Amino acid sequence: MANIKSQKKRILTNEKRRVRNLAVRSELKTRVKSARSAIAANSEETTAALVLAQKRLAKAASHGTLHKRTAARRTSRLMKAANKATAAS
Repeated sequence: MANIKSQKKRILTNEKRRVRNLAVRSELKTRVKSARSAIAANSEETTAALVLAQKRLAKAASHGTLHKRTAARRTSRLMKAANKATAAS
């Protein structure tokens, strides 16, 4: 345990951030998974699921939970899969 007051505060704030980032990452996985399953099923909610996944990815990148290039790469791969599925049908 730290002796310095500022370090004690950093420990507390880091824990709060860790918990928040964990929740954000978990939701991201859920949104991307639902978008991928909608693409695979060729359902009507595909566009809504894609938009929501993209929105969450962008928000996580802007808050610093994800790196901006990671978010861009994941968005790109989602759109690539969606476009491929649309072209096939």
